[in-house]
This record gives sequence, structure tokens and C-alpha cells, in this order.
Amino acid sequence: MGKAVLDDGVARLKRIHDDVREIYLSDNRPWVVGYSGGKDSTTALQLIWAAISALPEEQRTKKIYVISSDTLVETPVVSHYIDVSLERIAKAAVEQGMPIETHKVVPEVDKSFWVNLIGRGYPAPSRRFRWCTERLKIEPANDFIRSRVAEFGEVVMVLGVRRQESATRAQVMSLHKIEGSRLSRHSSLLNAFVYAPIAEFSTDDVWTYLLQNQSPWGNDNRDLVAMYRNAASGECPLVVDTSTPSCGNSRFGCWVCTVVERDKAMEAMIDSGEEWLTPLLDYRDKLAATQDPAKKLKYRDYRRRTGKVSFIGETDRVMPGPYTMDFRRELLRGLLETQRQVADEAPAGEAPILIHEAELHEIRRLWRTENGDWPDSVPRIVRDTLGKDNGFVEPDWVSEDAVAFTADDGELLNAICEENDVPTELVMRLLDIERASHGLKRRHAVHTRIEDVFKQEWRDLDVLVSERRVSLDMPEAANLNELDEELEQPFDGEEDSQ
Repeated sequence: MGKAVLDDGVARLKRIHDDVREIYLSDNRPWVVGYSGGKDSTTALQLIWAAISALPEEQRTKKIYVISSDTLVETPVVSHYIDVSLERIAKAAVEQGMPIETHKVVPEVDKSFWVNLIGRGYPAPSRRFRWCTERLKIEPANDFIRSRVAEFGEVVMVLGVRRQESATRAQVMSLHKIEGSRLSRHSSLLNAFVYAPIAEFSTDDVWTYLLQNQSPWGNDNRDLVAMYRNAASGECPLVVDTSTPSCGNSRFGCWVCTVVERDKAMEAMIDSGEEWLTPLLDYRDKLAATQDPAKKLKYRDYRRRTGKVSFIGETDRVMPGPYTMDFRRELLRGLLETQRQVADEAPAGEAPILIHEAELHEIRRLWRTENGDWPDSVPRIVRDTLGKDNGFVEPDWVSEDAVAFTADDGELLNAICEENDVPTELVMRLLDIERASHGLKRRHAVHTRIEDVFKQEWRDLDVLVSERRVSLDMPEAANLNELDEELEQPFDGEEDSQ
């Protein structure tokens, strides 16, 4: 019985290898292999490698791009594993004459997690407002694929997706299947086709294959088994469309993920001996706490990023806007303190960079231009938090022009505005508009920008709520700021304008 099962397995692998080679040689379309470092994508890449390496070298002419998506907030243990794996894949490809190139795709700096959350004040992602997936995963991967389509006309994507992952995955795979072909159409990218060599594999099939077949680029697949065991986890796949399962529940994914109630994978890693990850989990839990409906307006502005105020349905409850500036400063300080702590406790060579210098510069720019951050908080927070560390090299901050306002200016202006019962932020915005147009010969847009500022809401929250209650003919309420989670809406679809 055991021999029959083994023979069936060998025959099955031979069929898959033959299938891979036939599709590879059938046209000139390059392949893009999605590699996330997890069990499924590793199995798919190993199968491709084994099949193509059996071809004569003169037939291995079609390029195979191996891409891995780095959100810049990946779980550090997984991120380190992927980085090492990509280096080994690139080296082994050269040594073995394989037509493989590795690429790590990352989000553009203005779309990174920290620039959106700390810079623009986007709230921590939730089930109703999962703004992160599109910006951090789908767009970077799709941009790479589009660039290959522009270069070659069409591409074939090789994905480690399986029908047994979920009923939804099986339905999507069947929906886009091309009649009479082993390829499927991509759900959203034109001229991109999908090949899923392990579509019919079960989870047991995947682990059996990995433990019975050595990695051609020199990884030890038992390390992958150990990583899954330590995290009690599943794989976070390369996400190229909205139908791909998200990295919720106990999957490997972003260490900041607040879409799930608890990060079971991170907790399991810590319990398995990776105690240095504890500060990351604490910071993540701090972000998750801001989703408590009763506390949202403690952390978030009652105005939207447009300066307008929105109410929930026919109620007097305010739709929360972005995080307040004070809380964003607190988040940045906490993140840098977490980075310093992790750097002290992480194993040698594994200390992650939690926020990159380019992100700090972009956050500073947004705070200065959009939020009137006259104290220029970012350099000060960075200096206060990291400046005492030996070896710390402070970023080269771009100096502001001579007419920039300072923290002292802000204090003086605040005192004057309080005396005259005028919103300080309103006057700051008006002065910033004048400063930005200083020295320009043509100032025709200044009046429009000034008008836009005056159209924003500058009255206090209690005044707005009282006015709302009068308009709705409602009695006084005990808790005007109470917010039901199920009623919250995601920034009214205003995207980056929010």
C-alpha cells in the first residue's frame, strides 16, 4: 500500500514537471513567480525550478522573475527569512544557469503604512476600512507586473494558490479559467495570465513535498516547518488582487495588523522563545486599542481630513476623522522607542528597521504642509528618542526657508488667538498659505486656497452636536460621542484626500 502511494506521488510530480516544461516552452511570455516565503509559494517555486532545470541550458531562455512583496511592516522573523532566501535564490540561479531574477517590491514612500497612519492620520486598519492591502501589497506587485506587460506584451503569473485554501479561492480560480487551457485570466490585470501548478494540492501534499525534496537554492525546509510550528501559523500569500485571502487570523503577515482581534502568530512566536518581539506586539496592541468605539474620539479628530464634519445617519454621533496631531506625535515617539528597544534585544543581524528615513522625511513634509506643524516635531522627536544612542546618525533634514514659522511663533500666535476667541489652527493655515506663496509673481490661486480654508469647520464639537440635535429635534443625550462600531464608515471614500 505504501509503495502504491509513493508511486502515485512520483507519477503526479512527473506530470506536473512535464506540464511546467510544456507551458514554459510554448511561447515567449516571461513568467512572474509570486514568492512570499511560505509553504505554498515555496512548493510552487521548487516545482518550477526542478522542472525547468531538467531542460537543456539552451532552452532555458525565457526569463522567470521571482518577486516578493515587502510591505515594510512584515513580521521581522519572516522578513529576515525572505531576505536570506532571495539572496540564495539569486546566487543559486547564477550558479545553476537558471533564467531567474529576484525582485523585492515595496510600496512607494507616500503610500507606506507609517506615512498614511502617522503622516496623514489614517486610523489603524479594521475590517470595515482595510486601507492597507491595496497600497502596501496589491499596487507594488501589480506595478511590477504591468512593467513586464509593457515590455513583453503579456506575462504568465505563477502563484502558489490552492483550491483547498477556501471555497472563495476555488470559486475565483474556476471563474477565470480559460477553456481548453491550463492558464486562467488574471482577475484585474490585462494581458496577465495565471498558472497555478499546485492548485490541486492539499496541505498534507505541500508539507510532504517540502520534506521529501531539497530546496534547490540551499534552504533547509525544516526551518520553514519550525517557523510555522513556532507561529502556529499559515502563509500570507503574495496579494495581487482583492480575491486573495488576507493575512488575518493566525497567518504570517504585517506585525502591525489590527484587522484581527489578536495577533496569534506573534504571540506564539514570543511563547516559543522570540521574546525580543514583545515590544512590537505591545505597540500593535496600542494601535488596536484605538478601535474601541467608546474611545475613538479620544484619539481621532471630529473633523475629516477635508475639514468637514460628518454625522452617522440620522444621529448626533460624529464620524471620527484622522488621528489628532498630538496622538500622531505620540505614535511616532512610541514607534521610535520600540525600534530602539528591539535593536537592543534582537539576535545579531535580525534587528529590523521599523520606519525608514524616507518615511520620516515624508511624514515631516505632510505635518508641515497639511497640519501647520510649526514646532517641526519630527526632527525633535527623532533627536529626543534616538539621539542618545551610540552610533545614531541623525537624518539630513531639509532646512526650511527663511520665512518658516517656529514653535515660539506658534506659542505667541496661540496666546493672541485665545485672547480674541479665534481658532489658532485657522490663523496658522492662513499664514501658511501666505508663506507658501511668498515671492511668487502670480498669486491667483491664493484666494481660492484661502476660501477653501474658510469653508472648513472651525467650531467646537459641542456646538456642532447641539446644532445637530436641534435640527433632528432630539432630546439631550447622556453621551454625545458614543459610536457604534458597525456604523462607522471608511472616510467616505475620500482616499488620500482624507
